[in-house]
Amino acid sequence: MSDRVTGRFAPTPSGRLHLGNLLCCLLAYLSVRSQDGRFLLRIEDLDVPRCPHRLSLQAIEDLSWFGFRWDEEPLFQSERSAIYQQHLEQLQKQGLIYPCFCTRAQLMASAAPNLGDTQVVYQRTCATLTPEEAEQLAQTRRPAMRLRVPDEVVTFTDGLYGVQSENLAKDCGDFILRRSDGLFGYQLAVVVDDALSGVNEVVRGRDILSATPRQIYLLKKLGYPLPRYVHIPLLMDADGRRLAKRDKDLDLTALSRRFTAEELLGKLAFSSGILPEERPSSLEELTRLFDWQKVKQEDMRLPRSLTKDI
Repeated sequence: MSDRVTGRFAPTPSGRLHLGNLLCCLLAYLSVRSQDGRFLLRIEDLDVPRCPHRLSLQAIEDLSWFGFRWDEEPLFQSERSAIYQQHLEQLQKQGLIYPCFCTRAQLMASAAPNLGDTQVVYQRTCATLTPEEAEQLAQTRRPAMRLRVPDEVVTFTDGLYGVQSENLAKDCGDFILRRSDGLFGYQLAVVVDDALSGVNEVVRGRDILSATPRQIYLLKKLGYPLPRYVHIPLLMDADGRRLAKRDKDLDLTALSRRFTAEELLGKLAFSSGILPEERPSSLEELTRLFDWQKVKQEDMRLPRSLTKDI
């Protein structure tokens, strides 16, 4: 594999992109381009009912409006189920996969440690089912497929937050690689796509930080090299509230009517620490100025100039 840096941006098109998404894309792009690397775009539309194709096309159009360019055609996860299935079977051959028939209500009603965001540490209720028991349960419910994880600590060094550690069994538990509705899980898809695309630098929000040890474990079991991870702070509005797709006043439909692409890039660069003052800027200028040492480690706030007069 080439030593050339390869990074990516991988939005989930369940709504119009907002500035938090754009900040992640900007930092990933600037890091790659400042190292004369390759930049890829991946559309994470695994959950097709929630991610209609029109939103994928809208995301591509939005990114193009800012001037982002990628070095290969965009990759769509919705078209790659056969590839994910092959990797699931590879893990099955290692004895690492088992069917899980637990419902969400059963999981949430258990006494397991709560991970937040409607997740709990799975207590391996189905891990000891015999083949006969699993076959009987499958008559009435299609199972999810879980990955067995060991009672061991995975440690890695994040590009912004330094050394991070997680005990897989205690802090996350056996996790789902294919849901009961047949859709593949994020953890498997992201690992496979990064590896097969040659991605060796992953830049994404710190809300994904806790998932990284699981992905490192998966990469090792699949025999793939580990990328460098850089998790960036979250982008907040001027009042300290986390941005989300529901914030229509801060999505690109509204903002593109009020600001140029260069003005918005400048505001994002100023919020993140790349620019010392708030002013319009181009991707070319920001690439020349970029340095990870400038990027803030605390959550970033947008300037009030974005929200005034709305």
